Amino acid sequence: MTLSKITPLEAKRLVDDGGVLVDIRGTAEHARERIPGARNLPLGSEIKVGREAPVVFHCRSGQRTAANASALAQAADCEAYILDGGLDAWKRAGLPVMVDRSQPIDIIRQVQIGTGSLVFLGVLLGFFVRPEFYLLSGLIGAGLVFAGLSGWCGMAKLLGLMPWNRSSSTTPPSLPQ
Repeated sequence: MTLSKITPLEAKRLVDDGGVLVDIRGTAEHARERIPGARNLPLGSEIKVGREAPVVFHCRSGQRTAANASALAQAADCEAYILDGGLDAWKRAGLPVMVDRSQPIDIIRQVQIGTGSLVFLGVLLGFFVRPEFYLLSGLIGAGLVFAGLSGWCGMAKLLGLMPWNRSSSTTPPSLPQ
C-alpha cells in the first residue's frame, strides 16, 4: 500500500476544504519552520489518523515521507496523500510558512557546521602552527565515516544535550480520532 503524491497547490485546496496537514518531521524542525495549521506527528512516535477528512503528510523535502509511505498509509484510516517536494516545494509555490528563528536549527545542520568548522580549524592549525593538527581533521573524518556506517553520531548526541536544543514540550500533539 502506498500514497499518491500531490502538489502544494492541490494540498492547499484539500486543507482549505477541511483536510489535515501532518508534518512528520521532528518537533524541533517543526518549531523552527512550519506550514500554518500543520499538525506535528514525528516519525518514531505513534502516527494514527482516523478522520473522515483527507490527510496530507509532509516533511522538509519529501524524501522522508516517500521513504515511509507504506507506514504512513497504514497509519491513515482515511484518504491520504504525500506533499510532493515537502515544505521546500510549499515555499517555492509561494504558500505561507511560519518561521521562528528563536528555535534551534536541526541537529544535522548543527553537526555539519561543527564538523566543517573543526576540519577547517585542523587544516589551518596544521598549516600555520604544527602539522600534528592535521590529525584533528583526520579524526573528524573518521568520526563521520563511523556515524554513516553505524547510524550513531557522537556529535549529534552531544549537541542534543546542549541547552539551546532542549525542548520544553516532549509530547507531540495528536490528531483527534
